[in-house]
Order: sequence, then structure tokens, then C-alpha cells
Amino acid sequence: MAQEKYGVRLKTEERNRLQQLIRSGRGSARAMARARILLKMDEGWTAPQAAAALEVSQRTVFRIKRRYAEEGLDEVLRHRTQVNRYRKVDERVEAHLIALACSPAPEGHDHWTLRLLADKTVELGLVESLAPETVRLRLKKTHSSRGRRSSGASPR
Repeated sequence: MAQEKYGVRLKTEERNRLQQLIRSGRGSARAMARARILLKMDEGWTAPQAAAALEVSQRTVFRIKRRYAEEGLDEVLRHRTQVNRYRKVDERVEAHLIALACSPAPEGHDHWTLRLLADKTVELGLVESLAPETVRLRLKKTHSSRGRRSSGASPR
């Protein structure tokens, strides 16, 4: 087996902090899983052993080890939110999608399907590609944000 690039050697205070985090059970599940990975690696476990024991992928173990080596313990335990994540369907495309869904169905069809909507959006050149699931989620988002009642009760 090839030598692993990132070794984990915890300082005493780091080890105590991780053990306390796990013992208290007060951290996020993600932080506790990362703490367990680091503790196993510090005890000399291999990545495949730790991955199997903790029911995570080896890739997760390697990623946590690299992040610990490069960024330190605080960054490993902190959850990073995805900022400015690329989205295919912006407000402009969504508006076209809604208008399309409200328009008459194409010839030979009784109604718009998610696949037809996705294909038509691509055909119009609004996006390069679009999955029917993305169409479903965007239409559901739009539909559920209109304040519809979830119960069958009628408004007074």
C-alpha cells in the first residue's frame, strides 16, 4: 500500500477537545463524524480501516485528513456553506419555464411533461442542458411559494 500523504498527529488539547465533543453529543453529526475520523487516524488506523469502522467512504477520510493538515482542527469541524453556487435556472429562465408550462401543450400532446419542458427550454437556447428533475423542483418551488393551504380547508 502506498504511503499516505497526510498524517494526523493530534496535540493533547486537540485530542481532548475531540473526545469531549463526542462525549457531550452536543455537536453537529457532521462535526462528530469528523472528530471520530481524526481520532481513529491519530490512533494509527489506516484510512480503509477507519472508513469501514465509521461507515464513511475512504474519500471522506482522505478529505478530512487533508483539510486537517492544510487548515487545522477548527476548519475541519466548521461547516462550510456553499457560496455563489452555480445554478442553471436563474429568475429569467424560471420565468420562461413558468410561462411555457402555462402555455398550450405542444402538438400531439395533451399536456406538458417535465421532459418536454426541459427539452423545450434547451431548444429555445435558455440553457445548454436541463434535467426534468430541475424543472420539477423549480415549478414546485414556484407553486409552493404562492401561499397555498396544505389542508383541504377553504378560505373564509
